[in-house]
Amino acid sequence: MDTTYLLPAIGISIKELPEDALVRLMQKGHQISISNISVFELSAKGAKHVATGTLSAERVTRGIRAIVYDERITVVPMHESSVLLMAFKLRRLLGDFIDCLILSSAINQSDAIVTEDKNIQSLKKTEFNGLISAINPEFKIQTLTSTL
Repeated sequence: MDTTYLLPAIGISIKELPEDALVRLMQKGHQISISNISVFELSAKGAKHVATGTLSAERVTRGIRAIVYDERITVVPMHESSVLLMAFKLRRLLGDFIDCLILSSAINQSDAIVTEDKNIQSLKKTEFNGLISAINPEFKIQTLTSTL
């Protein structure tokens, strides 16, 4: 799962997405996995809002704790060799290495990634399928709408 869907947990809403997307996915029986780099991203985005006074530090830390300690959410370590090796390969296709780590975590641990990121979505039309064919040939890139 991409970091975007976790933002409401720390108090940041995204106009185009339902704030309860994470809960709705769990209610539909989807197993949720996130990269631990997403926890860093949440912290960084939260820190920006705390610095401007639009969120309290307590709100951000409470949301991050809720995600990290939720037994229904698997946090995938980005330092695992398989995750890093695939992320290095993905870097040729994606300009943002954080996205590479998130996508690689999903490829190595899940059947699909749920993301609205246009750069990741566009990988369906590249050499991406060749990269994942040996690791997870059934892997899919999906949007929230297509998943729900």
